[in-house]
Amino acid sequence: MLSQLFQPKLISSLRGYSRQQFGLDLAAGLTVGVLALPLAMAFAIASGCSPSSGIWTAIVAGLLISLLGGSRVQIGGPTGAFIPIVYGIVTVHGMGQLQAATMLAGAILLLMGLSRLGQLIRFIPVTVVIGFTNGIAVVIFLAQIKDFFGLPVAQVPAEFFQRAQVLLQAAPQFDPVTTLLASGCLVFLLLYNRLTVFLPWLARIPGPLTTLVLGTLAAIVLDLPVVTIGSRFGGISAELPAPALPSISLHHIGTLISPAITIALLGAIESLLSARVADGQIDDQHDPNQELMAQGLANLCAPLFGGIAATGAIARTSTNIRCGGRTPIAGIVHAVVLLLIVVLAAPLAAHVPLAVLAAIVMAVALHMGDWAALRELHRYSWNYRSILLSTFILTVLFDLTIAVEIGMVLACLLFIYRIADLTRLELLPLPSSASPEISAWRLSGSLFFGAVNKIEALIQPGLAQKKVLILDLSQLFQLDTSGLEALQNLQRQLHKQGCQLLCCGVLPQPASLMQRSGFTQQLGAQWFSPDLHAALASAEQYLKQ
Repeated sequence: MLSQLFQPKLISSLRGYSRQQFGLDLAAGLTVGVLALPLAMAFAIASGCSPSSGIWTAIVAGLLISLLGGSRVQIGGPTGAFIPIVYGIVTVHGMGQLQAATMLAGAILLLMGLSRLGQLIRFIPVTVVIGFTNGIAVVIFLAQIKDFFGLPVAQVPAEFFQRAQVLLQAAPQFDPVTTLLASGCLVFLLLYNRLTVFLPWLARIPGPLTTLVLGTLAAIVLDLPVVTIGSRFGGISAELPAPALPSISLHHIGTLISPAITIALLGAIESLLSARVADGQIDDQHDPNQELMAQGLANLCAPLFGGIAATGAIARTSTNIRCGGRTPIAGIVHAVVLLLIVVLAAPLAAHVPLAVLAAIVMAVALHMGDWAALRELHRYSWNYRSILLSTFILTVLFDLTIAVEIGMVLACLLFIYRIADLTRLELLPLPSSASPEISAWRLSGSLFFGAVNKIEALIQPGLAQKKVLILDLSQLFQLDTSGLEALQNLQRQLHKQGCQLLCCGVLPQPASLMQRSGFTQQLGAQWFSPDLHAALASAEQYLKQ
């Protein structure tokens, strides 16, 4: 049973594996591993953690996601989307509680995969996804202002309004040298693709790595007085951290449930979105449930080595594909490359300026947002705009959890409104030979809790003064218990007024609910007809009695 549930893509990918493909996977893994180094450090520092925590997350989580995942090419590790969530948890609860929340999120992801809930993530509307993705990009960008400008702020608050107040108060004390270095790195990175046209060899080196090396060299050669990894964190240890469980009391578990659910939800969305994008690039189909299980195990294990939350990284996965990676071997190589870099070159990281890493993260934030969606909002409906903008603004000003919750509630309410608006009740013209004591109405669409007011219109004074009311249900494709209750109430009110209800053309789903609830027996099987013509004949016969 477990073997049927747990089927990593690595197993099927190794069937018929060739030496040529290994060469491509090796080259892709080397490239992605080098690319992941500056991003892992930058994302960790932006999250309020040490650079080592980001690197070990990329190594441990990246290895497990490739070994056990449901995608052939997914690259896992820390991502920019987690920055505001992780930073908020670290600021409020501390690093130990963050690791506990991450492990709890891992357990949730694992259970989601085992419960085969991978497909449910696709039910989240694209408006909510775009809204919180753009909101996260803005939050990430704003979070780098302190290190980008070298502001003398000991701790930047996680809450938006307090953060804005602290940064504005410190703005006059910005450091010109730090600002100049960071600005140069940001402009260089944003123009990197254009520079490769004139310097083709640059295309072989990831832009963040080139920026990291050049920015660090500039700071060393010019002896710039800027804050570095070494001056703030004391460098990066080359030793493998000993596995250890985070210290947490039962008192804190309740406060970590909400952050853990947020981490799990965001991790599931981003990893499966990345896998779907990758599917289109390599003409493959990932296993969403297996991917969730791998993400869960990765987030359970990474905190044991001092790591933070991890998920599938769209940019690194796309780089893997462009470099020829087609199996999980490339992701495994990427993790090994990072491990070798830490073991062999950890002391060099102490010289990396934080301003350079801030510029790299800002560039990532600018690229991760779907800004075209905001520019084109005027082309879409009011419903689309309200959901997207509400999610976006709430993500920036308050919290991702609140934003997604309200975005989903808005999406559901507006969906209910749209479906209810499609439900129609119309008076049908009858043949001249028909008795004037008969009226016929057609109910089409879905009669559910959001549209019961449509059926209530039939019991208004003056509408039911006939002897027979025919209700044509041949276009009513869905009926729920609230709609059924409305039909039962209609039948009772008509009976009080001396009017007989007659239903015709009932489709299978409404007919099944009517039968199971007893409404068919309550009304009487003789008052159900296959079509409008037969219903008219039954009504005429009833009036002659």
